[in-house]
Amino acid sequence: MFVMNRQNQIKLRIVCCLMLLSLPCRTFAHPHSWMDLQTYIKSSQTALTGFSMVWTFDPMTTAYLFDGEDMSDGHRKQTLQKLADSMIRNMLSTHYFTYFYDNKTPVRYQKVNTAKLTTHAGKATLSFELNLVKPYPFNGHTLQLRIFDPTYYVDMSWKSAKDVKLNPAAGEHCVTRLKAPHPTSAQVSYAMSIPADADPDDTLGQLFTQTLELTCHPEPNHS
Repeated sequence: MFVMNRQNQIKLRIVCCLMLLSLPCRTFAHPHSWMDLQTYIKSSQTALTGFSMVWTFDPMTTAYLFDGEDMSDGHRKQTLQKLADSMIRNMLSTHYFTYFYDNKTPVRYQKVNTAKLTTHAGKATLSFELNLVKPYPFNGHTLQLRIFDPTYYVDMSWKSAKDVKLNPAAGEHCVTRLKAPHPTSAQVSYAMSIPADADPDDTLGQLFTQTLELTCHPEPNHS
């Protein structure tokens, strides 16, 4: 069993936080790390079934993640899987930084058991499947998907609406809309004033988070 020491706990807390803050503009507040999100929406012909997540870290965060890890040819694969498993375990208590609602009713998803960490061009990417506990029938309601770190240490964002994709079945029934956050000037000033070593404020992240609206109708789109 892999047991983390205090240094690794801190490292993985920061890295896990990297997976959350959805922000359209990187001039707000105080993120210490940045992550680009891609989300693939899965469905049958009648219901949503889950999401495929692809989260890519910035180069500096990637370097921090691998600091002290054995990335030699003989151990690279094992190290990547160890880190992926650790991040997924640590994100369980925060719902994988992913919040999916029909109005105020949460849509539940299953525990993630597998994840994959890869590297390319100096950036690490975490991929995993987030499947719903049960299929959620197309009902015409507008659902909200938000991915964020409550503390706002990490700016996690979809760069554009093109980073959200529908599988063919969902594409026949669903439409998406990516909405930017609109914090007040007072909230922005407060976020910018927080020192880097201050205690986390778990109310901050939601203020700077994008919202993906997803509406799926029982009858196929005719466009």
